[in-house]
Amino acid sequence: MRSLSRLATGAATALALVLGTAPAQAFDPAAMSDAERAAFGAQVRAYLMENPKVILDAVNLLEQQQAAAEASRDEDMIAANLEALHNDGYSWVGGNPDGDITLVEFMDYRCGYCRKAAPEVAKLLQADGNIRLIVKEFPILGEASVYASRFAVAAKQVGGDDAYKQVHEALIELGAEPNEVTLRRLAEGLSLDADTILATMDSDAVTQELMQTRALAQNLAISGTPTFVLGDQLLRGYLPADQMKIIVDAQREENS
Repeated sequence: MRSLSRLATGAATALALVLGTAPAQAFDPAAMSDAERAAFGAQVRAYLMENPKVILDAVNLLEQQQAAAEASRDEDMIAANLEALHNDGYSWVGGNPDGDITLVEFMDYRCGYCRKAAPEVAKLLQADGNIRLIVKEFPILGEASVYASRFAVAAKQVGGDDAYKQVHEALIELGAEPNEVTLRRLAEGLSLDADTILATMDSDAVTQELMQTRALAQNLAISGTPTFVLGDQLLRGYLPADQMKIIVDAQREENS
């Protein structure tokens, strides 16, 4: 539902255009006399009662302008942080490492929508073999989230990319609380070195990775998960595979 403030702004914008006044932002009712305000109010009411659609038209125009401005800001932020997004030297890279399109995902293992997005991302990569996936550990939902991400990062540092992929997929589906007991059991079930991974979790190297990713997220005005960076677009929230594929195809067409 559109907010009342947007409707009011839309109405002011529409009236400024229709009545030939200055832009709505410059309109100052305080400069009018009581009689002028009353007359103007009557004109406004009469016009809107006869032409209610003009408010919705103005609101739609305002929303389009705001969306365009936001998209432009996103493009600028992505361009300014592209190296950190695509080549930070530590984030796990999956899909096709040489793909012509890069999909970056900021995720949290305790995020329900991240869990919902996981099979959609997998479906997208399976359907399109030319996408490079980069996963950014961005735990924002409390200590359990941080603990899980520390475990995943430590698994990569200890066991490499294959170990990270196994742990990442297992943590996405983990129903139990991520604590030392459950994560040890998880590592042992994957035939990984549980003792070394658990000992590495609190290392400065793991902390540094998480801090750098958090700083990158702040630079990109990312505050929720999942958030995807696809080409020059920031996609905030869950998207099914078919909608991501539409954006992928559009990015390819734009780059050709």
